[in-house]
Amino acid sequence: MSGPESELQKRLKGIQWQNGNCLSCIWFATKDPLNADLFDRAKCIHPKLKVYQLVVSGRDWCNLYEEIKQKQIEHKQELALKAEEKSG
Repeated sequence: MSGPESELQKRLKGIQWQNGNCLSCIWFATKDPLNADLFDRAKCIHPKLKVYQLVVSGRDWCNLYEEIKQKQIEHKQELALKAEEKSG
């Protein structure tokens, strides 16, 4: 993103997702990365589990957990922010 940062963008830089559960897993397909929290419910899109259409909360966990990188979180938030600004 270019230009001066909005207040929302500044606040997002300080957000860290909790570690070790679905919320911080790359397979947790949250629909709202700007407001994601432990109580969010989303589909698990792990290739082995996708067929079951599992809906899990951000506080759940399993043995297929893979930590999402901060860069991936920021990218998801950036895309969501652009979509929100476009619609809003």
